[in-house]
Amino acid sequence: MTFQVAVFASGRGSNFRVLADHPDRGTGPHLWEVALLVSDREDAPVLELARDRGIPSCIVPVSERSAHEVARETLAALEEAQIQIVLLAGYLRLIPPPVVEAFRGRMLNIHPALLPGFGGKGMYGSKVHEAVLAAGVRISGPTIHLVDERYDRGPILAQWPVPVLPGDTPASLATRVNQVEHELFPAVVDELARSLDEGRAPRPIPGTGDALRSHFSLTSTPDLP
Repeated sequence: MTFQVAVFASGRGSNFRVLADHPDRGTGPHLWEVALLVSDREDAPVLELARDRGIPSCIVPVSERSAHEVARETLAALEEAQIQIVLLAGYLRLIPPPVVEAFRGRMLNIHPALLPGFGGKGMYGSKVHEAVLAAGVRISGPTIHLVDERYDRGPILAQWPVPVLPGDTPASLATRVNQVEHELFPAVVDELARSLDEGRAPRPIPGTGDALRSHFSLTSTPDLP
């Protein structure tokens, strides 16, 4: 069975690109495919990526609209496209509760820091990396979690540490975190699709770090696993 996936995105869409192209990488059975892009912005660059790939897109404005109206329009678009899994990839809006409920256990979000730190309302993009650097922590990295009714608080399925290096800027740290996101996100979606196909809950991804070490040469710090 191939699960139909909707990706929600508000910006450039680097994770959308990786997710949309994932079935073409020859890494195994096609458990899922991106069938719809949902954005809250008519000018989001990610819309061009969808057009280039022939993937339908839907714009659901959020500003100055009630959560009920947004939920109704969003659910209608997802139902029309027969969507079974929802992925938030740089989507900057809180998902309305009726949409969360309809896709509970089938909706993932990616966050560019190690939650529960550096998350919550207003923490996205460069703001996250600025906060990480201001805090002086030595490790950052992406988190992928199931979505609930609060920002960045659902059960975590995968994390991978990325060292914060001397002289890092928000842009340089973001580049390294983004590289790992592009490997980690499809792997977690694979696990979610397998779990739905097998009728079980998705499992946290074990040993993810070992798998990713073969793809990246990261400068280690002494307390890295």
